[in-house]
Amino acid sequence: MAMNGRILLIVHQEHSNPGRVGRLLGEFGFDGVICRHACGDPLPTCLDEFDAAVIFGGPMSANDDDLPFIRAELDWIELPLRENKPFLGICLGAQMLARHLGGLVGPHHGGSHEIGYYPVRATTAGRQLFAAQQHFYQWHSEGFTLPDGVEHLAESDLYPNQAFRVGAAYGLQFHPEVTGEMMRLWTRKAAHRMVLSGAQSRDRHLAGYRDHDDQVEDWVKQFMAHWLAPVHQDQAIAASGD
Repeated sequence: MAMNGRILLIVHQEHSNPGRVGRLLGEFGFDGVICRHACGDPLPTCLDEFDAAVIFGGPMSANDDDLPFIRAELDWIELPLRENKPFLGICLGAQMLARHLGGLVGPHHGGSHEIGYYPVRATTAGRQLFAAQQHFYQWHSEGFTLPDGVEHLAESDLYPNQAFRVGAAYGLQFHPEVTGEMMRLWTRKAAHRMVLSGAQSRDRHLAGYRDHDDQVEDWVKQFMAHWLAPVHQDQAIAASGD
């Protein structure tokens, strides 16, 4: 296993960035390696050079089989699962993980969207990772059913499947990576989406950031330390054998 502290970060637009997740990876001593597969970058055929992988969100759907990169990434997820490398799917990435495992991705049955800050609750299985209730930033119009054999970790009123785990892989429907700068950019460029059913106004986005971002920051630090613990353990074992 490679011990170079490299994490593969798959993003879906030319100017997308890994935000808070990328910054914290640096603070934890890892190098984030961005792969813009949707823009032509190749996916690695093995993960020998990476300790973990993340697939981020995007405006496309996990059901867009007419987009070759979507189909390729859906198939590629088998690689970190087979190699038992820590994997994280965020929003679209979580939906792709769910679909890869046999879940269904689709819109809310009542046409509602989560765009803004919404309360997310821990399930019984998720109490070690989530507070009883806390707010996270959301930006999605589709959700997913839970595949067989996964552990359901968190839920919300509109979209009951907010977080799940299988082995070393996690799927998060919400956006822990979003910084204040990213949120302000999204709410300017996609202001037309804030009139959708269930979506919040831009003022509520800004207020939600002020009210909840410190808590989100603390949660992401704790979650990433937990998610990356197997990497640190492997590195410690390798170092002890040198």
